Amino acid sequence: MRSALPLALALAAFTLPLPAQTSAGIPGVVAAGVKPELVQEKFVFTEGPVGTYDGGLFFSDVGSKTIYHMDPEGKITIARGNTLGANGLALNQSELYAAEGSGKLISRGNQNGRVATVLESTDASPIGAPNDIIFDSRGGFYFTDPGSAPLDPKDANRHGKVYYVASSGGHEPLLVDDKIAFPNGLTITPDGKFLLVDDTLGDTIWAFDLQPKKTKKPQTGVAKTAFAKIPELTNGVSMADGMAVDRDGRVYVTTGAGVQVFDRKGKFLGIIKVPRPPSNCAFSGPDKHTLYITAREGLYKLKTLSQGPDRAGK
Repeated sequence: MRSALPLALALAAFTLPLPAQTSAGIPGVVAAGVKPELVQEKFVFTEGPVGTYDGGLFFSDVGSKTIYHMDPEGKITIARGNTLGANGLALNQSELYAAEGSGKLISRGNQNGRVATVLESTDASPIGAPNDIIFDSRGGFYFTDPGSAPLDPKDANRHGKVYYVASSGGHEPLLVDDKIAFPNGLTITPDGKFLLVDDTLGDTIWAFDLQPKKTKKPQTGVAKTAFAKIPELTNGVSMADGMAVDRDGRVYVTTGAGVQVFDRKGKFLGIIKVPRPPSNCAFSGPDKHTLYITAREGLYKLKTLSQGPDRAGK
């Protein structure tokens, strides 16, 4: 993202407070009558939830430049302060990685409080504003960089970038894509075959093939196809943000209209309404049957029929 708080205000300008969920539920996802429950509020702009190995949660508050930890019993404490706009978070073994937008860097920290810079913007490899991050099974990570240009739906020349950093071979970011207007949330399907990336200013969720078939024709870059279209828009744009997947491959996308849910093939299943416009979501809890949703000043939880992916973090 851009400098953290100005972008948070820009996002808020596109969205209005949402009514609580009153739907009949979504089969296999959430039972009828079950609604998101407030865990805690009075934050500034919550983001970046990621489940811990013991069923707890890390999440960030972009506006207050703070990363919080919630233990399995629900107690919330400060894990790290004075970040440079920490937004998306990811766990890799025992280390917590953060995309720090205003600092134009990716950091990592451990339980001893040590924080180190993993990747930062340089003249040779400029980074605009790292936004979200996720690790693959090989120990490398993908991250989105929507850049610092204004959040303008009418700007046809606005394009962000998606990068990959391998676990070996240094920390040089490899460009995956530079055609999405505002690449924001990202996740990897449970089978590890596809990277999914949404577009805040568009209505498409894109799928990048991480295991392309061998062909005789030379291939350049990573093949990209449309995974799904986001049906519920806000002021003409999706406002798509963070994403999560469950164990059956369903995809959960936070948008200006709520958390929109799709099946593993991209079919729209329904929408989870949240009292505030959501920014990100992640499964956690001892059995991963709880979907935690960051939404502006609040952190919410939703008891689900679905179960989070059988892997660490998101």
